Amino acid sequence: MFERPQMSPLGDCALVIAFGDEIDQAINWRVKASWDRLEAASLPATVEHIPTFTNVTVIYDPLRASYKELVAEIGRVIEALPAQISGTEARTVEIPVCYGGDFGPDLESVAARNDLSPDEVVAIHCESTYPVYMIGFAPGFPYLGGMSERISAPRLDTPREKIPAGSVGIAGRQTGVYPIETPGGWRLIGRTPLRLFDPTRHSPSLLQAGDLVRFTAVSKKEYERTQREEA
Repeated sequence: MFERPQMSPLGDCALVIAFGDEIDQAINWRVKASWDRLEAASLPATVEHIPTFTNVTVIYDPLRASYKELVAEIGRVIEALPAQISGTEARTVEIPVCYGGDFGPDLESVAARNDLSPDEVVAIHCESTYPVYMIGFAPGFPYLGGMSERISAPRLDTPREKIPAGSVGIAGRQTGVYPIETPGGWRLIGRTPLRLFDPTRHSPSLLQAGDLVRFTAVSKKEYERTQREEA
């Protein structure tokens, strides 16, 4: 983690506030806290604040404030952050998953790579609490931290052309959920009936940066019942 946030321009209408240079829970908590403060401050020149693993990108109107002016304004907003920040007030979202079978065609290969049974992979996947570091790649796609290396697996050599919405995948030491049908190369171990992205909702993305996620294993019958309720 940097001793002080580092700000730098990104083109002529954006700047980046960097808090560190590695994926780390403490750094991401500081990103989230700064993002919250900037959202609340609603600086007149700013258009959007985008949190990522280690930084916040600020989109702004250069006709309303210069880069130097905005750096000074942002500095005043975030300088009051406490030295220690935690995610104790984070929202926890429980995501039901039907593992294996047609929903998780790569579950057995992930298990074999790690000298585990499919049931052991499911148990390990469900035992952790996963922080949502950022939303990206596709609308509502959560990048989650905290997955055990015991179930890690590399991306597929050849990505699939279509992955169904709700598919739960593993890539390296990360796990995530595909919110919409899209191409992708993560290894699929299950599927959730929940809609992670719905443009008709007031908040289209079910998950937000800073949330915590818990996965729970459900039967196909339970999956189908929840799917009907979500329709």
